[in-house]
Amino acid sequence: MEDSINFNEVTKRLPKHLHKFIVKQPYDSYTSQNQAVWRYVMKMNVDYLSKVAHESYLEGLKKTGISIDRIPKMEGMNRILKDIGWAAVSVDGFIPPNAFMEFQAYNVLVIASDIRTIDHIEYTPAPDIIHEAAGHAPIIANPEYAEYLRRFGEIGCKAISSAKDYEMYEAIRLLSILKEDPNSSEIEINVAQQKLEDLQNNMGELSEMAQIRNLHWWTVEYGLIGTLDKPKIYGAGLLSSIGESKLCLTKDVKKIPYTIDAAKQSFDITKTQPQLFVTPDFAHLSFVLEEFANNMALRKGGLKGIQKLVNSNNLGTVELSTGIQISGRFTNVIDDDNGNAIYIQTTGPTALASRDKELIGHGVSYHADGFGSPVGKLKGINLAIENMYPKDLEVYGIYEGKTTTLEFEGGIKIEGEVITGKRDLKGKILLISFKNCTVTYLEKVLFKPEWGIYDMAIGKEIVSAYSGPADPNSFENIGQVSTTKTHKISYSKKELKLFSFYKEVAAMRNNHKTDIPRLAIIFEEISENYPKDWLLILEMYELIYQSSSSLEEKLEAYLKKLKGNGYFNNLINSGLDLILKNK
Repeated sequence: MEDSINFNEVTKRLPKHLHKFIVKQPYDSYTSQNQAVWRYVMKMNVDYLSKVAHESYLEGLKKTGISIDRIPKMEGMNRILKDIGWAAVSVDGFIPPNAFMEFQAYNVLVIASDIRTIDHIEYTPAPDIIHEAAGHAPIIANPEYAEYLRRFGEIGCKAISSAKDYEMYEAIRLLSILKEDPNSSEIEINVAQQKLEDLQNNMGELSEMAQIRNLHWWTVEYGLIGTLDKPKIYGAGLLSSIGESKLCLTKDVKKIPYTIDAAKQSFDITKTQPQLFVTPDFAHLSFVLEEFANNMALRKGGLKGIQKLVNSNNLGTVELSTGIQISGRFTNVIDDDNGNAIYIQTTGPTALASRDKELIGHGVSYHADGFGSPVGKLKGINLAIENMYPKDLEVYGIYEGKTTTLEFEGGIKIEGEVITGKRDLKGKILLISFKNCTVTYLEKVLFKPEWGIYDMAIGKEIVSAYSGPADPNSFENIGQVSTTKTHKISYSKKELKLFSFYKEVAAMRNNHKTDIPRLAIIFEEISENYPKDWLLILEMYELIYQSSSSLEEKLEAYLKKLKGNGYFNNLINSGLDLILKNK
């Protein structure tokens, strides 16, 4: 990865497991028509959004290196983004929500490398560079919002998913890819649409990840700010959609005060939104985020927290009251009559850590087959093991070389010879290891002597449970890269010839050398062989507007003819209005 991607001061801090989502921006594969699409959308947006977007938008475009005329290069954006402590990386379409948010936690903006086709110029269901670069980047120039985004990523990447969440992610990714590809069949799209709708209707109780994705959608993607009567736009989905940015401020879209209730409001990524949430200011976003985080297993822990991890069937971490962190795939939890977890168990590679750093000798190679440990206090003893001084441990028979029996309040019994312990830097005991050890609960054997050394984590309660590992370096393969790849559109010779005309016209504009006779030849070619291509005609008209040439009249008449197509009408009118305004 390092051989093909230029890492900078910010991206060098990314954990290794995120590198696999990064791709090299395919800048050379952008066609001249792609560049024209970018230019058209940006011109429309800057003109319109200067009046209706949050005040940070225009200044943010300058601060983040977003050009109106050309698709930005990651290298150029990063040279400018570093001044505000951020960076950008290119990815292939949608990436899993946990990974997306973890990038944010490291102040890295994830930018989909593809760009929408001309057929989806107003709105695309797939993430593209217009949405990511021109939508997300400008607002992060606002320090208060940038901190909200970073903090959202930090909390969001810890949210626990359900087993169905990844299915939903894959279904959304596939549908967005198919809808953006002009070569997709209607049957393919319908099948993918039906699968997505079936999943949406059968998700059951929303997981933490599903809820925090809703908060992300209604703020970062589709947020409005200000008053209900006169809100401004700050959400990237709205800032990058020339269609929805206008629709969203009309009475056709319901405006709702932004509260934690937005976590329960699901969305359909393939359709315009019937309602939007309005925050009074960016500080309120952080208030709601903290309110939500206070109810997450990340902060509440307990039996419900570990149960969420078991149900997720994904890599997660449990932190006990001593600070010891157990990371792995949790498959079992035993609880008592009072609703307390009394024994937790992982299956497969597991790592132990403290303060997000793996404990020496307790990585996945040592705990390759899983890990289990009691939680709670010893029966009949008010003093928890974690609060015992060395003298207390000796009194209760917990010292090196002593064969002892420890019975916990929940009924877990440990019998074996103490061989060692491990403490943190402050001297708090984290782990006690036994040999010749048997662990039982009622009549069930949880650990046998022949299985080797038994390591018992110390903690009277679970204080936190969250998605992902405590130390990212403990696991090599965190997260999955989707096997469904963004379709690379193959172009016909006829389409490639059209793109060459776009390139010629762009060169004339950039070099300030308008060749009217050559434009006349291109116009004849377009009108004869590309009767639906309105954008190139508009670009040519812009070049020779007020030239008093006969070609200007022909182009204007041709554009009026194209406006007869209902879809082209608004696009052409908007383009003509802007040309008139700027001359």
